[in-house]
Amino acid sequence: MSHDVIVLRPEADFTRVGATAPAGLKVTYRTPDDPELPALLKQARAVVMPAVGPKLAPSLFAGAATKVVQVTGAGVDRLDEAEMKKLGIPVANVPGGSNSAVAEWAVTAASVLLRRMAWSNNEIRAGRYDAFRKRMLADNLAGIDGQLVGVVGLGVIGMAVAQAFHRMGARIAYFDPAPRDAKAVAAMGAEQMSLESLLGKADVLTLHVPLIPATKGLISAKQLERMKPGAVLINASRGGIVDEAALAASVESGALGGAAVDVYSTEPPTADNPLLNVSAEAAQRLLLTPHIAGVTRQSAAFLFRASWENVVRVLEGGAPMHRVY
Repeated sequence: MSHDVIVLRPEADFTRVGATAPAGLKVTYRTPDDPELPALLKQARAVVMPAVGPKLAPSLFAGAATKVVQVTGAGVDRLDEAEMKKLGIPVANVPGGSNSAVAEWAVTAASVLLRRMAWSNNEIRAGRYDAFRKRMLADNLAGIDGQLVGVVGLGVIGMAVAQAFHRMGARIAYFDPAPRDAKAVAAMGAEQMSLESLLGKADVLTLHVPLIPATKGLISAKQLERMKPGAVLINASRGGIVDEAALAASVESGALGGAAVDVYSTEPPTADNPLLNVSAEAAQRLLLTPHIAGVTRQSAAFLFRASWENVVRVLEGGAPMHRVY
């Protein structure tokens, strides 16, 4: 039996958001560790896979007749670029499909940390309403309006995040040598800065860069030490961009006002991850989510439909849209 498309995620992911496979395609759903997968891939004309998950061995695609590997998201770091190029298999993604979801998450996370919403919820449940309210008032907490939000990486998602903060009244600065949309930058009055300047001035620093050799460890102890006292760090990009041990130490010391982390060096994070081993009070200044910043019912439907459309386009002889390499 031939298989037009091998999908490396459950069929239920598609059906529950109303983005089922187009009629006429022979689609087989498998997990990456399925022992039958290498044989199935040799027959498949297209592969559909999620952006999040463990890396896939290039050997899986050796000898495959695959015309496109379609990632149902923006990140393609699960694949070995050099090997996929050697094999001549095009890789495509869906850029921008989760823009609104990530922007909503980033603004919400910043607000929760700046105004200590989760922390106060826990204090009230512990019977410390009066004491914690007095502490919050004494600390003169700021909201987003008027704060300087520094965006590292002003691509499609970074721009959406910047615009969301701007709509909330924030001032925007950014570190990116070549932002994609100069008009949008100008409309926000956003200021370009070096990373060093941004670290020292931003009240909120939000990261939106891919994980590549140039960005691995981009935010380490040295950079965290330069951040403005009491600032909030937001990471919804990729694990490995921020040194987790250094981040945990910075939150523990109180140098950072808080951090929201959606991505981890190992996913799921292991029990010895420094972010899971801070003191009880430092934990109140950490907001941890399981790589879902860009995941909503709406964003999933868009990503899946766009993926199916591109697969059909390629199988009908067209060139893949949003080819990454």
